[in-house]
Amino acid sequence: MAKIAINLTTASIQKEEVIVGIDLGTTNSLVAYMHPEDHVPIAINDLGLGTIVPSVVHFSSAGEVLVGDAAKEYLLTDPANTIYSVKRLLGKSYQDLGNHKDSFGYKVIDDNSEGLVKIRVQDKFYSPIELSAEILKELRARAEHALKTPVNRAVITVPAYFNDSQRQATRDAGKLAGLEVLRIVNEPTAASLAYGIGLDPNEEKTIAVYDLGGGTFDISILKIHQGIFEVLSTHGDTYLGGDDMDREILEFWTRQNRLLADLVALDPNAAQALRLKAEEAKKALSQQEKFKAELNGIELKLDRHTFDTLITPIIDRTMASCQMALKDAGLQPEQMDTVIMVGGSTRVPLVYQTVSDFFGKPAHNDLNPDEVVSLGAAIQADVLAGNRKDILLLDVTPLTLGIETMGGLMDSIIPRNSKIPTKAGRQYTTSVDGQVNMKISVYQGERDLVKENRKLAEFDLRGIPAMPAGFPKVDVNFILNADGILKVEAVELRSGVRQEVEVKPQYGLTDEQVEQMLMDSITHAREDVSTRMVIEARTTAEQMLYQVERFVEKNGEHLSPEEIELTRQNVQRLREVLPTGDKDTILKAVDVLEEQTSPFAERVMQISIKKAMTGKKIE
Repeated sequence: MAKIAINLTTASIQKEEVIVGIDLGTTNSLVAYMHPEDHVPIAINDLGLGTIVPSVVHFSSAGEVLVGDAAKEYLLTDPANTIYSVKRLLGKSYQDLGNHKDSFGYKVIDDNSEGLVKIRVQDKFYSPIELSAEILKELRARAEHALKTPVNRAVITVPAYFNDSQRQATRDAGKLAGLEVLRIVNEPTAASLAYGIGLDPNEEKTIAVYDLGGGTFDISILKIHQGIFEVLSTHGDTYLGGDDMDREILEFWTRQNRLLADLVALDPNAAQALRLKAEEAKKALSQQEKFKAELNGIELKLDRHTFDTLITPIIDRTMASCQMALKDAGLQPEQMDTVIMVGGSTRVPLVYQTVSDFFGKPAHNDLNPDEVVSLGAAIQADVLAGNRKDILLLDVTPLTLGIETMGGLMDSIIPRNSKIPTKAGRQYTTSVDGQVNMKISVYQGERDLVKENRKLAEFDLRGIPAMPAGFPKVDVNFILNADGILKVEAVELRSGVRQEVEVKPQYGLTDEQVEQMLMDSITHAREDVSTRMVIEARTTAEQMLYQVERFVEKNGEHLSPEEIELTRQNVQRLREVLPTGDKDTILKAVDVLEEQTSPFAERVMQISIKKAMTGKKIE
């Protein structure tokens, strides 16, 4: 007997399982699907909560996880346990954060390495992947509730500038949320699809996508040829957006009224209330000429002209990025065939006018700028579902291709469903001092541990210059041609040492074997991720122990006996918890050791500088 799925929302027969499109945003996220009868993409509004889900996760003292509007309420009252802007941390190491490492209201762990960041909430440690998965779980739950049907597959969008590590982190978050991520699509590509651009394989266009959200801005220049979207250039600022406009209004009001300034300085709740009034003013002035309200009996006024004056420097910064993106692409503004507006902040009239004037043509803003990326993702999902016969789908990789890293983990290089031909790569380094050889083991499969995947090839990169751990830079590149032949090459950048291997097409798997590997990856997703987290925690701990013990051995003369003893105790504690297999216990011990020893390096550096300067005359 054949099963027939009925979509209870539309009362229509569901021919295929629904594949949703997800816009996983820095400030807000959305999920959309293609209506099976009307064939138009729709952003899902479940239970009348609105289409927008704030990208905020809150952990209560009782262990309850809240996502979205319910979590957003805790940003002011419980900031240490309320995580926002986690997208900024995806695929990033602590060192990548630079000057922004202290700008978060929650605890971002510094393990003094190039390892990926972790966030401490109470006594638990979370990766940005786990936190993003909580947001994706909420989006999935809303979609399933609204559509009255299981949702297991999705297309997820990312910024065009996301690197391989950030894209893989997004895929991993989807997997942890119980979703098979069929395709990672660039946000500007999705926005273009929502406007019907790129659906016709005969179409050739050069377009600009101007994306101004709540906390980020980017401009992308795309070339579309035979249904292929090529990113010619991208530029932007990951700390610029509508929130800055709100801040300008808030500061204007406090400059105007000393009483208001004193109130905000003394009362955090009043500061938050004023920020919300500023946001209200911004939205109102996008529709009308004047805004008037009050806070604690204090009058708040703003007109459109003053608002435009306040935000002009912000818009000017975005236009400077547009200039840079065009310069990088070797193009002029008038060479753009189409300009598309994305992000809620593009509703501000001055933004629209400035962008249209700059490119010399009216920008597209007919679709809801908050929803346009998710709508495009839903269209891409519809294509992958095979419902768009007019669009040619290029050949794709059946399974993920990657290499083995420390602890027997699979590090993906070319994700499943990537279009071919394609090329992708990652950079690696040595884990111990003086390492001169590196084994490159190539695997195919969807599981987190290589032992669960299929080994395709293995070779040694020999002749790496003997240097301290972390200094050699080894590029591992996968080149997959149109015939499915995979070439893997490894190059040590400082010495130019090179080695490569070729793997034959299709890798000898039947369709049934591929299907089984995919099913296993979804069935074991949670346990795979848990195992990966423990292995990564152990790797972090072992690297920390190696660094600390080496440092004390070399610089013990600059440490007091008490400091050396405390370090010995913390090192011993970390060694004791390593076999437990409890990620949080291991990372807590790492955190204690790192916090205790981090001042040592700065002290030794100051002593070295002082010694170097002794007896030297400064002119």
